[in-house]
Amino acid sequence: MKPLSRSFVLVAFVLCCLLLPTSAQIVGSASEVSLFRNLYNVRTFGAKGDGKALDSPAINKAIDAAAAAGGGTVFIPAGTYRSFSIRLKSNITLYFDQGSTLVAASPNDGDGKYDSPEANQWDKYQDFGHTHWHNSLIWGENLENISILGPGLIWGKGLVRGGNQSRTKEQNDAIKDVKVDKTVAPFGYPSPRDAVDSGWGNKSISLKLCRNVIIRDVSILHGGHFAILATGVDNLTIDNIKIDTNRDGIDIDACRHVRISNTSVNSPFDDGICLKSSYALGFARATENVTITNSAVSGYDEGTLLDATYKREYNKYSHNSPTGRIKFGTESNGGFKNITITNCTFDYSRGLALESVDGGLLEDVTISNITMRDVVNSPIFLRLGNRNRNPKETLATGKLRRVIISNIVAYNADPKYASIISGVPGNDIEDVRFSNIRIYYQGGGTKEQAALVPPEKEDDYPEPVMFGEMPAYGFYVRHVRGLTMADVEVSYLKDDARPPFVLEDVKGADFHRVKAQRLGSGPTFVLKGVSDFNTNQVWLVPDTRIEQAAQKDL
Repeated sequence: MKPLSRSFVLVAFVLCCLLLPTSAQIVGSASEVSLFRNLYNVRTFGAKGDGKALDSPAINKAIDAAAAAGGGTVFIPAGTYRSFSIRLKSNITLYFDQGSTLVAASPNDGDGKYDSPEANQWDKYQDFGHTHWHNSLIWGENLENISILGPGLIWGKGLVRGGNQSRTKEQNDAIKDVKVDKTVAPFGYPSPRDAVDSGWGNKSISLKLCRNVIIRDVSILHGGHFAILATGVDNLTIDNIKIDTNRDGIDIDACRHVRISNTSVNSPFDDGICLKSSYALGFARATENVTITNSAVSGYDEGTLLDATYKREYNKYSHNSPTGRIKFGTESNGGFKNITITNCTFDYSRGLALESVDGGLLEDVTISNITMRDVVNSPIFLRLGNRNRNPKETLATGKLRRVIISNIVAYNADPKYASIISGVPGNDIEDVRFSNIRIYYQGGGTKEQAALVPPEKEDDYPEPVMFGEMPAYGFYVRHVRGLTMADVEVSYLKDDARPPFVLEDVKGADFHRVKAQRLGSGPTFVLKGVSDFNTNQVWLVPDTRIEQAAQKDL
């Protein structure tokens, strides 16, 4: 029998969806190849799709029926479906047809609530959003073989991005001065101010301890605290989706074998694609074997990615700038291993951030073929810290090592923060290699800034602004062992009185074919406590080898 073409399969699927209101089966003739089995149209189970009726009971009935039959596709045709929590089950596909919109209802509507957040004895180590999964629009736990597919829209209209939105002003005023007992909650969690009240939802899609998951083709608007939160999920594919949201886009927490591709995330108020490894599962679990490719992150005004206007008018962002980036961290108990990021664009967002501050290992990472425009803080930020938000009995010294970053172009980067590579005293970042990097900074730095000495802040929340303005305009490198830069060029668009490179407490630094714009006769390198330093074919700097430099300008 001649193999069926992909177009034939697609046409057959659409016909099934349109013509068969209940479960259906199509079987090929000679080889009895089953194309579709147990296709469930939610309208058959009572969904109205008129934007007024509450349709989550009907959708959950369709899921239950499909699960009882051993699995199948729950089909959501064109229409607008108001919903509270939708509970996935194993061997189920949710398919959103073109023209379908799943709308997160509000408890204030008076006809329902979201599932309550489940108890979690490990809630003291991360915020409320990372600690609970059931209080979501779509959620699943301990499942296998699940998919969320189709060109439809998930609109988190009734979801909240933080606990305060789930309460009235009077309720928030009543708890605003509540003191958290640091002996019980040493990191400030759980906190009544952070918690989302029962009955409210704060995530569009939330998955815990699942495997063999596909999310493809859907769009998410206004997704709540997380548009997608995956914790402890193995074999996860996210492909060809668009997210335009009011906080985090995609959070991959303690997951293994993850593929994110062909995805656009606009998240002006928080991170776009964020890898984490929290303690929410009650043990440290690495996020590992991850690829992120052919994707875009941005910080445009919310909603203007999906309507393709890409506006930049709103000015009430955290730290006075949009976020929207790709980041590892902050939660980093289990660490990050064997990760590659390639062929991605950053536009009007913060830069790339790799952070390990909770004792985990961040190692074996390659990042390549990245373009950035209008970066609102450090284009590249590597931070190894000692926050240690984890149980005392699991405390360990983290590591950030074996990172290769290549083929990066960044234009119009923020002039205050430079690119930062910073460990802490006695705990160096190790074996970091940069090649074929071109960064254009806005410039405008002063001699006063060049004299600054950034504080250590070993246990602070990791963010470039933690150090204040930088004494270098290009790269500030501190507490690093083994740094290589080859074919790296930095420059400014407006005169900058700071040196391009400042190195402090660095052991083993090699600079090859490096070019850096500098003002007048100022130095290219400022070295403080640097050993085994080498330059070769560095513009305006003779080839140099320095075994030890307590203080030296080149």
